[in-house]
Amino acid sequence: MSGPLILGIESSCDETGIGIVRGHQLLANEVASSVEEHVRFGGVVPEVASRAHLEAIVPTLERALATADVDLAEIDAIAVTAGPGLIGALVVGIAAAKALALATGKPLYGVNHLAGHVAVDLLDHGPLPQPAVALLVSGGHTSLLRVDDVASSITEIGSTIDDAAGEAYDKVARLLGLPYPGGPVIDRIARGTDSEPAGDPTAIRFPRGLTARHDLVAHRFDFSFSGLKTAVARWVELRRRDGQDIPLADVAASFQEAVCDVLSAKAVDACDALGATDLLIGGGVAANGRLRALLEHRTAERGITLRRPKPALCTDNGAMIAVLGAEVVDRDLPPSSLDFGADSTLPVSRPLV
Repeated sequence: MSGPLILGIESSCDETGIGIVRGHQLLANEVASSVEEHVRFGGVVPEVASRAHLEAIVPTLERALATADVDLAEIDAIAVTAGPGLIGALVVGIAAAKALALATGKPLYGVNHLAGHVAVDLLDHGPLPQPAVALLVSGGHTSLLRVDDVASSITEIGSTIDDAAGEAYDKVARLLGLPYPGGPVIDRIARGTDSEPAGDPTAIRFPRGLTARHDLVAHRFDFSFSGLKTAVARWVELRRRDGQDIPLADVAASFQEAVCDVLSAKAVDACDALGATDLLIGGGVAANGRLRALLEHRTAERGITLRRPKPALCTDNGAMIAVLGAEVVDRDLPPSSLDFGADSTLPVSRPLV
């Protein structure tokens, strides 16, 4: 292995992640999740997440160093998520990174969380062709990106105009009486279990947001899931009013089909429009089985290469920040000033602050 040894720190939401890479070689990826602390609230509570980061960051760092079998003094540079994310959670990670940088004298790079979701694919599949299209889908973000250079040139070509896809999963799960987080639960119910049959994705024709002809003029690569969420709520409400049972698996499968149909269709369309031969997916919802299956089918039809990080690398983690830091260092970009702050709305067009 060659190249600088990079430590990455991720704390944008409810996962405390510490990753260590050398180039595109992953040495450690330790994550401490506070998701169980948020379950009873039905969503992430920023104050709870921030406190969890404070408690987890040192033990998680120690585990990562032990896993990689390196000492802190051996680290060549430190990268940390500067945004976007929950402001209090970001501050914890940034404060830790600045303390480490000052204590060790190592350069510090404040990097973009969303760009990290793109960069993490390099650990599995190597350098990206130019341009590539990235579909980022999570609880807080749903975006289509043109990627010319993961460390310096990313352009958003489409995004959600209301709910993110993962947010819609959580809200539909709540109205169906399912636990948080909703994405994995709905996916599991839709696919069926050993004791329950799979749902029928064609049972209910839920709407596909921003796919009508007039919507495609102004919002060709944008997404909308608020109307879909409302349609599910109304369908369920009418069934209950009439005293009918709710076919949970069919509702879950039909809702999921509506989400994944739009995501996959627009992602492939973006590749065609930009002449991109590679499509990569990232974010927590990118681990969804139905989304992956639809993308495999549609990219194969168009001769597009689908790049899918391992599911463990799709959710928030320190490895994605570390490998983005490695790309920044490889391009000899200047370190960040130690006075940079957290930016909860940092645009993806700024991979480095």
